[in-house]
Amino acid sequence: MLMNWSQKYGLRNYLKSSLWLVPFIAIPIELVVTRLLHGLDGWLGWTLLGLTVQGALALLGAFVTVTLSFVVFTFGSLLIAIQVASAQMTPRIIAPTLLRNGVVKYTVGLFIFTLMFMLSAQNRMDKEVHQLVVLVAALLGIFSFAAFFYLIDYASRLLRPISILAHVGNSGLEVIESVYPELCLAADIRDRDSVEIGAPDRVVQHQGAPGIILAVNLDQLIADAERLNGIIEFVCQIGDFVSVDEPLFNLYGGTKMIDEARLRASIALGSERTLEQDPTFAFRIIVDIALKALSPAINDPTTAVLAIDQLHRMLRDIGKRNLRTDELFDKSGRLRVVFRTPDWEDVVHLAFREIRACGSSHLQIVRRLRAMIENLLQTLPARHHPALLEELGLLDREIEKYFTYPEDRMLAHVADAQGLGGHRGTIKH
Repeated sequence: MLMNWSQKYGLRNYLKSSLWLVPFIAIPIELVVTRLLHGLDGWLGWTLLGLTVQGALALLGAFVTVTLSFVVFTFGSLLIAIQVASAQMTPRIIAPTLLRNGVVKYTVGLFIFTLMFMLSAQNRMDKEVHQLVVLVAALLGIFSFAAFFYLIDYASRLLRPISILAHVGNSGLEVIESVYPELCLAADIRDRDSVEIGAPDRVVQHQGAPGIILAVNLDQLIADAERLNGIIEFVCQIGDFVSVDEPLFNLYGGTKMIDEARLRASIALGSERTLEQDPTFAFRIIVDIALKALSPAINDPTTAVLAIDQLHRMLRDIGKRNLRTDELFDKSGRLRVVFRTPDWEDVVHLAFREIRACGSSHLQIVRRLRAMIENLLQTLPARHHPALLEELGLLDREIEKYFTYPEDRMLAHVADAQGLGGHRGTIKH
């Protein structure tokens, strides 16, 4: 039986975030390569290294011990690193930054390949030294040493807050571009209006296990709506949690005849949000890191400032795009699918409100938030200014609440892209 779209999506996501897959694939590859090299060694008859049987076995045994130590140390360190990073930042960084990291996967794959190759070479060596095999084993051992040292250096850089934040910010920009592909440079683009298409002819509810909506196959929905000459309205948004009997689709016109199983198969559900079709999840991860940094237990406002840098970057990008993408049309220009996505006010509230509520007592935070607002007011269209001005007013009220000394209040009203310590700017009275 062929898998449907949601099953393929779930399998693809699982394989991407599975650390075991590459090391597992390395095992059958090693079995093939070992046999090829032994055959080639017998055909060439080279005496490259001039090793005796005892010397070759000693060399292979040493590499087996070292490579096994590399594997144990790597997995042990990785588990500890995941726990520390989750505690200091947020557990939501594990899947997108650690488990999907290609460097970690392929380095462990090299270790497993090398270990299995050494064991196979030992097992096949009796009275004759396979010189080509031993040469390849020595090279693999050297490469494993280099990969291990590189992995230590790479992991130490990867788990720094700035590296995690930059990675999530880059992923956020990618998903923003995919969900909102059209730039909105024209001043006459109207704001998003609510879609009014009347009462549905049929409602399709969720059946099966509850979960979070990870992705939707929009191409299939548009094609089905066009084929049946109707409109499909997706009731939820990406990232919503749905339980049994909750509405998923409202159907209009000819789409009321569509098979419910086909509609449900166009939705991918999971236990945790992902970044692929969810533009606000990147904001959520970065905000969570900032909130953890501002908590009394950690008290690291500088990391929160680094998080605001990435929020600023994503807000500036999303603010230049056409966010009115609820209505999806076919090639003839007819409305076929209603698929709601977050608007400007949604992302502004997500980026500002919680950080302001938790960090308003820190000079770094209020000055960096002010710098972000003032920059966005200068660089984004006027249609986005009301939400930003509202946040600026709330920030001013928080400053009056937390800073009792006039000198501190004056300093808190100065925008500073570094939080505290950059250019003082102009004091706003």
